[in-house]
Amino acid sequence: MPFDLATEDADQLDPYSARIANAVDRVGPAVAHVRVSDRNGRQRGTGSGVVYTPDGYLLTNHHVVAAAANVSASLPDGREVAATIVGSDPATDLAVLQLAAGGLPHAVFGSSARLRVGQLVVAIGNPLGFQATVTAGIVSALGRSLRTRSGRLIDGVIQTDAPLNPGNSGGPLVDGLGRVIGINTAMIGMAQGICFAIGSDTAIDVAARLMRDGRVRRSRLGIAGQTVPLDRRVVQHLGLATPTAVMIAELLPGGPAERGGLMKGDILLRLGGKPVSGVDDLHRLLTADLGGTEQPVEFIRAGRHETRIVRPELEA
Repeated sequence: MPFDLATEDADQLDPYSARIANAVDRVGPAVAHVRVSDRNGRQRGTGSGVVYTPDGYLLTNHHVVAAAANVSASLPDGREVAATIVGSDPATDLAVLQLAAGGLPHAVFGSSARLRVGQLVVAIGNPLGFQATVTAGIVSALGRSLRTRSGRLIDGVIQTDAPLNPGNSGGPLVDGLGRVIGINTAMIGMAQGICFAIGSDTAIDVAARLMRDGRVRRSRLGIAGQTVPLDRRVVQHLGLATPTAVMIAELLPGGPAERGGLMKGDILLRLGGKPVSGVDDLHRLLTADLGGTEQPVEFIRAGRHETRIVRPELEA
């Protein structure tokens, strides 16, 4: 007997389609179209965002709202509401807005640490002005590092082949259970199917800090450094995990490193017992938690392995 669509149950979806439809049903109502304008009311950009509390707090990308004088959001129910920037973090390309509305549908966040390569993911956003657009794909890789426009690296970035286009920035990446596990942030323009999302674990942490302080505070050593290769014998002798480290190129006069006895030319190996394989590692380690605390710094000076105690200070 020939297959006849008319005889099939129109509500019966195959498992793959059911997962995508479930994700859209759960998160779609919480996805907003973010519009940015200058002081004269001229539109300067658009993006996406996801509401994560019923009182209207919304996560998006820093680069979506970085140059904003005024921000508004279009909700899936047709409402256009004003938005206020609560805080923004260029280092992770995340920003929190508060919408002038309450009782909103909001998304539930899952843990990006539990993702597996090959897992189904769904991207929801407003690419090129087309509101409430859905694309699907898989997790292509985990633990990527992505350099933001500020020059810092974001850790734990998710690579996916769910297609993204300009305007998807700030929208949610969702798993098959309808949980937000990432915030879409970038794509490789000349490639196909190489897109990136900031993991939900990072997003949740940064959002909490932005809601509390309006910014994310980090600490510093007061040095300028460069990544340098290490002699293979040094790597083996000291049991280092990588063959590179950071050489101090400049010291801030009176800064934490100089006060702790470090010198120009010292090669930093570990900070607080954690390896420093390059400048980006050092940036990642210098969180606000280290500010004002004594930390052992292992380094090589004139061929000798030494340790000093340094007290990183919070950035202004």
